[in-house]
Amino acid sequence: MGFVTKEIMDLEEGLRQAELGPDASFFEDKLAPDVVLTSETGDPLPREKVIEAHSPNSSAPKFTKVEMTDMNIVDHGNVAVVSCKGTFESAKGSFTLKFLRVWMKQQGGWRIIAASIAK
Repeated sequence: MGFVTKEIMDLEEGLRQAELGPDASFFEDKLAPDVVLTSETGDPLPREKVIEAHSPNSSAPKFTKVEMTDMNIVDHGNVAVVSCKGTFESAKGSFTLKFLRVWMKQQGGWRIIAASIAK
């Protein structure tokens, strides 16, 4: 396993933990200011909405379990592309989503510059 792959695996684990927290600060730090996000409906997803959804005071469901599977990381040097499935459990039940994330090494570290969600 290469160095970039290991770094991205660690960041993806941090993201998983931030989903459980919830920890809005992780998303505020790791989502680039100009990130392009697409929801499962194909609509643009504002960065601020993602951060707010992970705030402890948010009305969004709090997850009791988050599991990422089928993770594939493609290392392009200062860019890495991640595809995976995420299964989320809360008091209201569970669901699975598919993710595509593009991480880019910028000043200050790795940031997500693009991501999409699919059912």
